[in-house]
Amino acid sequence: MSRKLPEKWQSSVKAVKATQVAFDMDEKIQLEIRKEALEDGLSPSDKIRDILGLPINRRPKRPRLTVSLSADDYRVLAEKYQLDVDQQLEIKRKLMDDLINYINNN
Repeated sequence: MSRKLPEKWQSSVKAVKATQVAFDMDEKIQLEIRKEALEDGLSPSDKIRDILGLPINRRPKRPRLTVSLSADDYRVLAEKYQLDVDQQLEIKRKLMDDLINYINNN
């Protein structure tokens, strides 16, 4: 019995069929690829696709940095910034200020 895939999932079929390939290579090579990707405004994955002559999705991406914060991390940061642990938005603002100050003072 063949069932039709729901409409909202059909656009994901291609992604599901894709296979992620991980490369264990010399750290110097990895660093150079990451550096070139950054200089070219690409993700490391897109830089690898570029090097291999594969198409790259050129949709503009919102440049951002990410970090995962645990509940313990929020407790540490709340104490550092003298805030309540539930004030996560204010904690985020303070840590962004710390990052900006770090770059401006180095």
